[in-house]
Amino acid sequence: MIQKKIALLGAAGVGKTSLVRRFVESLFDEKYLTTIGVKVDKKPVTVGDTAVTLMIWDIAGAEEHFSVPSSYVKGAAGFLLVVDGTRPDTVEAAERIVHDMDRDLGALPFVLVVNKHDLVEAWRVEPSHLDALGSRSLAVLNSSAKTGEGVEDAFSRLAAAIV
Repeated sequence: MIQKKIALLGAAGVGKTSLVRRFVESLFDEKYLTTIGVKVDKKPVTVGDTAVTLMIWDIAGAEEHFSVPSSYVKGAAGFLLVVDGTRPDTVEAAERIVHDMDRDLGALPFVLVVNKHDLVEAWRVEPSHLDALGSRSLAVLNSSAKTGEGVEDAFSRLAAAIV
């Protein structure tokens, strides 16, 4: 079995930890817990005929005064870039993250995940806001860690691209 490191990147509060928890444990918790530093989970998946263990690095959210340390992402085969569909500012944070990743580590494959689709009535991110990131990503997917929508698909698409 091969192992592949992937990272979850995005602004604080976009739902990275909730997406990992939904994917790894099939659970969702309403309580918000800020990730400090990095939390690593693993999950075995199958891509075609290949068994792969995804080493999932859930990295603390990037804020104006905090950027993702490249040492956390070093060695990653790709990443999920998560934005909150109810917060347009998280798209700007995601654009900064991609710029930093390109500068520090080179272009890594990523899937753009627009999370919190269960809150569609509060949606404030327009598709046009995602054009620049979408043109660089493997896919742009709506997801909800709460309902499970799009979660499996996001991890599967990234896994297929990196194996």
